[in-house]
Amino acid sequence: MQVKYGGGMPTPLDPDMFDPVCPSTLMPLRFSDKWAGLVIRCLEHGPRRFSELRVPLHSVSAQSLTTSLRNLRRDGLVERTERPGAERHVEYALTPLGRSMLPVIAALCAWGEAHWDELLDAREAATA
Repeated sequence: MQVKYGGGMPTPLDPDMFDPVCPSTLMPLRFSDKWAGLVIRCLEHGPRRFSELRVPLHSVSAQSLTTSLRNLRRDGLVERTERPGAERHVEYALTPLGRSMLPVIAALCAWGEAHWDELLDAREAATA
């Protein structure tokens, strides 16, 4: 994904960034809250507006996304910046601490992919 800086708009987020059968939905480990890892991944390539985050996170309610962003800010992982001007808007971006989570999230995603079948089998057995 290419991100343009210096006044240009970043490449739009893919609405299918998180497949409904994405291993992240089975991840047994969570930090901050249920959606934090997905939000951090959305911010990986630069600042985003709330409406941009809603595109790949369409299954997350606006209230839940707001709560997640507040929790990530509280924990020092995300910063919120109000951009003044004729079209005043708010952007969210990863802090250096938030960026340090990217390799951790990548490792968790790789683990989820490697153990996908086992996770599904365990969940099916628990509901049987």
